[in-house]
Parts: sequence; C-alpha cells; structure tokens
Amino acid sequence: MCMRTCCATRDQAKLGVFDYIECFYNPSRRHSTIRYLSPVEFEKQAGLA
Repeated sequence: MCMRTCCATRDQAKLGVFDYIECFYNPSRRHSTIRYLSPVEFEKQAGLA
C-alpha cells in the first residue's frame, strides 16, 4: 500500500494497512530489544532463517 492509494471499501483499506505493516514495515524496522537489528537480520544472525 502506497501513499494516496484509494480503496473502494473500508475492508480493502484495512487489508492494505495490514499488508504494509506485516510485509514491509515490521521486517525492516529496527528493534531495541534485539540489539537494534531488524527481525530479518536478527533471524539470520541467530541461524533461524
């Protein structure tokens, strides 16, 4: 979901926001509890990915 994306329904908008957070934002966002690594980087270092 990009900025200024129009959605026909509220459900479509909710799905777009959920998809953005789960598929783009959270995997790349750095977290202080895992030494400021992204979840993807952390899993690679831990041998989980």
